[in-house]
Amino acid sequence: MNSFLKVAINFLAAVLLSSNGLFAQTPNKIKWKEDLEIYKKSLEQKHIDLYNTVTKDEFENEWNTIYKNVETLNDFEIILKLMHLTRRVNDGHTSVSLRNMPIHRFPFEVKFIDDKWRVVKVSNEHSNLLKLSLVAIDDVPIEELSTKVSEAAQFVENEHSQIVRTGEYMNISELLYALHITKKEHQAVFTFLDTNNQKINATLIAIDTDSLIKTTDFVHLTVGIPEIIKPNDSSFNYLWFTPIKNTKALYINFESYPTFEEMQVFGGKLVSYISKNQLEQTVIDMRNNGGGDLYVGVVLAYALNLADSIDWKNGVFVLTSDKTFSAGTSNAALFKQLLNAKLVGQPTGSNPTGYQDMDSFTLPSSKLVITYSKRLFRLSDKANTALQPDIIINQKENDLFNNIDTVLKVLINRF
Repeated sequence: MNSFLKVAINFLAAVLLSSNGLFAQTPNKIKWKEDLEIYKKSLEQKHIDLYNTVTKDEFENEWNTIYKNVETLNDFEIILKLMHLTRRVNDGHTSVSLRNMPIHRFPFEVKFIDDKWRVVKVSNEHSNLLKLSLVAIDDVPIEELSTKVSEAAQFVENEHSQIVRTGEYMNISELLYALHITKKEHQAVFTFLDTNNQKINATLIAIDTDSLIKTTDFVHLTVGIPEIIKPNDSSFNYLWFTPIKNTKALYINFESYPTFEEMQVFGGKLVSYISKNQLEQTVIDMRNNGGGDLYVGVVLAYALNLADSIDWKNGVFVLTSDKTFSAGTSNAALFKQLLNAKLVGQPTGSNPTGYQDMDSFTLPSSKLVITYSKRLFRLSDKANTALQPDIIINQKENDLFNNIDTVLKVLINRF
């Protein structure tokens, strides 16, 4: 075999290997130009007010740049550019969803607590990383990489949800690779600090999302207080109530929404329990409520309003956090108005006045899901501003390490 032929074969092999990733473009794979045209046309037709922040010229100029460069980009690079473009619409319900994409995640989750990105969930195989703070990925400092991820993360409505989404997107291997944070697409060296400020390096392999959910066992940090115990007979994991021990208060965990009819039944049981036990305070925990049908939430307010034993001047509290989003935020705002509730915790991840009521369409070739806002809600006097708590209480790092819910601990001590 002559030297020219060897070089040609080696070159061909290198090309084949470099294009072997899940998101590498192939000539007959995804018709991106058709998808891009549908993306733009559909958003303009379906969004209630697409150009309320970004101008049409700005949007079209950036869209044209993507369109013209399709042939030079791989699939995920195109998706990343669409993520950046869609963020310019500037509402948390207009986003590029990755739910149909074959993404991989590194087996850990982080949360921003006391100015550190703490590992709050990790695979059993790497359980020694739990509670450590992430400081670098492939030698890229956390400040730099978190900024890059935050600019691409979707479903961002304000600075509070931006922090949440940054953490949620920080373990997506394709994103980290496309942002030039990691050197390899599905493997990276992560640097952590322990409680003694000693560095710990861990080489982690990203796992496809389905396998991660189905086959990976995790350890994670949970918080609570001994006065609140979830009942065994609750109809829903995401909606239940229980008395708070040693008080005249009731705790309602409201993370998601049942049907209208199911909420009516739940509300009836709730009022009967309050009346029977002559309870005086109620705590509605919406810190993990990411949204649903806000009108179903109003049914809960209607039911609670029938409970005459409640101290309606000072006895109703609604807990919010940066994960309270969409209908969760809207209902928290309405509960403040309808139930004279005091808001406790952190500012919400979405704005009570803004573009909401999410719907979606799917790009036919790539199967990429695009979400958009259909309505404009005005539930506060200030636009583009989070719902602010009356009583600010943040989760403390030391409490987290001891599985103590700081917000509930501080609030219950006031009763």
